[in-house]
Amino acid sequence: MKLYQLKTSQKLPITIETAWEFFSNPANLSKITPPWLNFEVRTKLPEKMYAGMIITYFVRPLINIPQTWVTEITHVSEPNYFVDEQRFGPYKMWHHQHIFVKDENGGVMMEDIVSYVVPFGFLGRIMNTLIISKKINEIFNYRKEVLLKMFG
Repeated sequence: MKLYQLKTSQKLPITIETAWEFFSNPANLSKITPPWLNFEVRTKLPEKMYAGMIITYFVRPLINIPQTWVTEITHVSEPNYFVDEQRFGPYKMWHHQHIFVKDENGGVMMEDIVSYVVPFGFLGRIMNTLIISKKINEIFNYRKEVLLKMFG
């Protein structure tokens, strides 16, 4: 089993409270997800995120093949961080930390730490090298661009 990790960070000129309000609402995820994923939230969402919350999504990550993705919000510490983990979906394991730190010069520094394991052993590792890691980077690069447009 090979564990892969992606770390990204981005400073935005918004308060930590504004960042928390936006990112802790799963309904906003579709706004910062590339259109080619055809991302849909399939769960009726409560007004506020909580640990133990299960969210079902519908995505088309590779070759337009439909995939159900079920995540659980496992940790919540408002407004500092939350963690989502895949319970069912395209990865053997997916653990995503969303961290928000008040910047001393104003604004907020956001950090995403994604740890994942691909399925299918050796073949999955080849697919990760050729396709999967590039697609994950593409998703987070798209997210950065959209957030810059939204929040400046």
